[in-house]
Amino acid sequence: MSHQNVRIHPTADVSPQAEIGAGTVIWHQAQVRERAIIGGNCILGKGVYVDFDVHLGDHCKLQNGVFVYHPAVVEAGVFLGPGVIVTNDKRPRAVNPDMTLKTDADWEVLPVWIGTGASVGAGAVLLPGVRIGRWAMVGAGSIVTRDVPDYGLVLGNPARLVGYVCPCGARLTQQGGAYVCPACGTKTFPEAESFQEDE
Repeated sequence: MSHQNVRIHPTADVSPQAEIGAGTVIWHQAQVRERAIIGGNCILGKGVYVDFDVHLGDHCKLQNGVFVYHPAVVEAGVFLGPGVIVTNDKRPRAVNPDMTLKTDADWEVLPVWIGTGASVGAGAVLLPGVRIGRWAMVGAGSIVTRDVPDYGLVLGNPARLVGYVCPCGARLTQQGGAYVCPACGTKTFPEAESFQEDE
């Protein structure tokens, strides 16, 4: 496939079978595998790894050292901080019980889905099969073992829901039964009725 109107550093390894959207920048020592689909106007930092069959939406930013394994789906406008790992193998092993090497034929791979506008902080790990909701925020160093709701703010190991954030990034406050953004004043969060923090 052609990679027109794309800036790719000479040390990056981008498969000719990858689809790269216009305006995307891929920095040094990054690797993009075959059949990966990278949207337009994305930034892939130094040492980023995008596995085969990964789908990355428009306007995403993957900081240095991010690893995204197949078959992850990363929607538009997602931020992945330095060192984020998006995993896929629920039961990783090098060998079978008879000591034969495992192959891709005996992996149980589960996709990770990251919703539009979500942010994942530096060093966080997303375990196989989790869904990160739209505009959610995952704190740095968190280990995400279960789904995160839209606008959810999760922290820790394992990550726990501690609040909600606005699309502008500020933590929402509760005022009279409604969630309000103290930074931009947004008050409309249709999902707010179902918001519930972990005990």
